[in-house]
Amino acid sequence: MAESAKPHGMQPEETPELAELYAGFARHSIMPLWTQIGDLMPRHPRPKAVPHLWRWADLYPLAQKAGELVPVGRGGERRALGLGNPGLSGNAYISPTLWAAIQYLGPHETAPEHRHSQNAFRFVVEGEGVWTVVNGDPVRMGRGDFLLTPGWNFHGHHNATDKPMAWIDGLDIPFSYQNDVGFFEFGADRVTDYATPDISRSERLWCHPGLRPLSGLSDTVSSPIGAYRWEHTDRALNGQLLLEEEGHPATIAEGHAAIRYINPTTGGDVMPTIRAEFHRLRPGVVTQRRREVGSSVFQVFEGGGRVELGEQSHSLEMGDLFVVPSWVPWTIAAESQLDLFRFSDAPIMERLNFARSAVGPDA
Repeated sequence: MAESAKPHGMQPEETPELAELYAGFARHSIMPLWTQIGDLMPRHPRPKAVPHLWRWADLYPLAQKAGELVPVGRGGERRALGLGNPGLSGNAYISPTLWAAIQYLGPHETAPEHRHSQNAFRFVVEGEGVWTVVNGDPVRMGRGDFLLTPGWNFHGHHNATDKPMAWIDGLDIPFSYQNDVGFFEFGADRVTDYATPDISRSERLWCHPGLRPLSGLSDTVSSPIGAYRWEHTDRALNGQLLLEEEGHPATIAEGHAAIRYINPTTGGDVMPTIRAEFHRLRPGVVTQRRREVGSSVFQVFEGGGRVELGEQSHSLEMGDLFVVPSWVPWTIAAESQLDLFRFSDAPIMERLNFARSAVGPDA
C-alpha cells in the first residue's frame, strides 16, 4: 500500500528520527493527538465508572458502627460514608460528576455549620428526628423528604431525639473538584437555631401550589424551597396513576408515574448541576431499555424488583442504591409497587449540549 493510501489511524514507522521527535515532545510537555485519539475521542462514551449496587443492609450497619467509633465535629465535619465507584481509582465518587454518601447522626449530636461552593441535597429513606439548619432556617427531615442545601449556604444538622438517624447526601463534588471551582468556609461550631418546627420558613413562603410570594419575584439559581415533603410527592404520584385508571393513559407511561422536583422561580431543575426525580412503578411494569449520556444514581424507597445494568442483573430492596454510568444500558422491573428516588447530572449535560439518549430494544 502506498504511503498516501494508508488507512486512517495507522501510526508512522518507528525510526531514529521519529524517536528523536517524540523525545522533543516529552521535553516540552507535548502529547501528540495521533497517539491518543482513540482514548480522547471514542466512537461512543467508554466510562471508567462501572455500574454498581450498594445494599442498604450492608451500608446501614457500617454507618452505625462509624457512629460508635468516629466523632462528628470540626476537622472531619460530617460522619458521611462516601460511595466509591470501583472503576474510579479509589476516589469516593459514585460517578465522574456526582457524590453520594450515607450520613449518620447519633442521638442529640450536632454537625457544625459550614458552607461550600458545591451544591448538596439530602434524601431520607427511613427515620426522623434531625433538623438541618440552612442559613438559620431549621428544616425538619423525615422519611421520603427531599431537602436542599444549594451551594454557598451555611448549614448544620442537629438530632433532637434519643435515636440515631441516617440519610443519603448527594453533591456535585467530583465535578467541582475536577474544574477547580470549590470554596469552603467554617461557620458556627454548633448550629444557629436549635428550634424544631414542623414547617420551615422557606416552606411557609414557597410551598403553596401555584402561588409565589411578592417578596420572591426575582428568579434564583437554585430552588428556595428547603424541603420537598413526601406527602406531596406521594399524592402527585398516586394522582398520575389514578388518571391512568380513569382512562387517561397519555398522562404517563403505562404503569409508571414520575415527577421532577423543580425550582419554582424558573420551572427548571432544583440546582444548576443536579436533577432530582421520583418514580413509581406498578407491579409487573418493566421500563424500556435506555442509554443516556451522563450519570444517574437511584435509591429504592419502597418495594422490590430487579435492575439490569449492562450485562449485570441485581435484585432490589428498600434502601439499595445503584449507579448508572454514561451510556450504560439499563432497565428496571417492578415485582411489587416500586418507588425509586433518582438524581443525575442531566443539567450539566443539557446546558453543555452533550445530552443524548437512546430508548428501545436496540439501545
